[in-house]
Amino acid sequence: MADKVYDAIVVGSGATGGWAAKELCEAGMEVCMLEMGTKLDPEKDFSEHTLPHQLPLRGRPDPRNEKLQRRPVQRRTYACHETNADFFIDDMDNPYTTEKGKPFWWIRGGRVGGRTIMWGRQSYRFSDYDFKAASHDGYGDDWPISYSDIEPYYTKVERFIGVSGRREGFKILPDGYFQPPMAYRCGEVILKDAIEKMGRQFTIGRVAVNTRKHQGRAECHYCGPCEKGCSTGSYFSSPVSTLPAAEATGKFTLVTNAIARQVTTNDAGLAKGVAYIDKDTNQEREVEAKIVLLCASTLESARLLFNSANDQHPNGLANSSDVLGHYLMDHYFAMGAGGIMPTRRGAKAERAKRPNGVYIPRFRNVDTKEKNFIRGFGYQGGENVTVYEHAYSVKGYGADFKHDVRDTSISRIYLTGFCEMLPYKHNRAYLDPEVTDAWGIPAIKVDCKRGDNEEALGVDAAEQAKAMLEAAGAEDVRSNSSTAPPGFAIHEVGTARMGNDPKTSVLNKWNQTHDVKNLFVTDGSCFTSMSCVNPTLTMMALTARACDYIVEEHKRGNLA
Repeated sequence: MADKVYDAIVVGSGATGGWAAKELCEAGMEVCMLEMGTKLDPEKDFSEHTLPHQLPLRGRPDPRNEKLQRRPVQRRTYACHETNADFFIDDMDNPYTTEKGKPFWWIRGGRVGGRTIMWGRQSYRFSDYDFKAASHDGYGDDWPISYSDIEPYYTKVERFIGVSGRREGFKILPDGYFQPPMAYRCGEVILKDAIEKMGRQFTIGRVAVNTRKHQGRAECHYCGPCEKGCSTGSYFSSPVSTLPAAEATGKFTLVTNAIARQVTTNDAGLAKGVAYIDKDTNQEREVEAKIVLLCASTLESARLLFNSANDQHPNGLANSSDVLGHYLMDHYFAMGAGGIMPTRRGAKAERAKRPNGVYIPRFRNVDTKEKNFIRGFGYQGGENVTVYEHAYSVKGYGADFKHDVRDTSISRIYLTGFCEMLPYKHNRAYLDPEVTDAWGIPAIKVDCKRGDNEEALGVDAAEQAKAMLEAAGAEDVRSNSSTAPPGFAIHEVGTARMGNDPKTSVLNKWNQTHDVKNLFVTDGSCFTSMSCVNPTLTMMALTARACDYIVEEHKRGNLA
């Protein structure tokens, strides 16, 4: 018997884990959080103000850096540098495998805060074009909730974390509770005018970065490389926002260096707690609670449920439907186009690094239906006026050369498409029978590939990006249709989908497992379909909604 039985255990400290801890603690519940990593110290670990000339190879990857060498998958992302490599998971200790010919690049956090430390912070609401997508085009299943069910929770999350943006009245992209928007750049205004003449919509990115002081956190000062940390706490991350709120209640316990191995159950089939490996001692420990919430990320939560198989649940805990691990999705992204704005040549080079771009909402399959594909895509992008990157093409030396570099700056403008991936049952994750992590826990194996619909979306996204840039007067426009494998958008969702039917889903509309009433999953695992917008805001809103339900059901004694 454990020394203490908590009201709830939360596995994972990222976007959803932080919200679960905050909501439950503020409702008076005793919460224990298990996190595989350790806390970061902004003064020692953050490097957002470190300049290239202060690094050994002037910002180029240093092949002597052991942390980078231990992260062959993680270092593929732009966000992983030699100064912040240990924000990301150690690939050597935490392997995963893929089916032959089906690469999947899985980018993972490895410290308290998870990927909220280095995420892109783009924060968009789903609409009923997303929650009820199947009703629009006949493919797949609708979510068991609608926009009206989650709308109050979107607002609750936005009010607390701080999201800047413009209220536009777009039906495909619902407005939120916004701080003042960031400003457009001049080239983006030109692009906006051209796109709106084409009958399409355009707005500044909706981003979880403060544009005014909020919740004790400073407004952004535009230093730029947010993925290296934010010493002022201007961007949302759980360690500067939701976790301190949980700690302030006095009801929160954080256990770091805890590798969750298994959700344990009692004789009645209820979740009893979580067994974990203490990385400091390499000993197995267990913490017990009345309720367990998995917020470990889409693939990690599925892995934990598979590894929790027992006599009552031989195919994995809460997997009587045999749906666990299936319907894995990630955005098909990086196709698009870029060009040069000739009317902006010689514009003043940008010194401030706005941590945001522009956004073009989905315009396919909204009012009309396309013949070649269903669903759609949105674009993220913007203008970048070079500071010195074009200097190689400028002749001369000395003061005259410096003036010429300044006076011939180049405005580059680009649009990158994010295409919705359909929920295919054959795209799945399951336990690898041969590979384990450094602690002997079976690793996950991923079998995921895009389909014809995604390929058709990608072709159209690249073509339309080129057409929109050319309409804005851009020159030397080049489209890009070559993309990275699934996983690299870092928007993976699915594997424990929500639904009304226990035979075809793992969770009900409250993120509660059909099979185990005191076990909840509120990270991206729960998605029934994925939309073309970034998923994290929706994950947090779903978590806040699920926690309201948990608190009420816990008070009534319905989860015991």
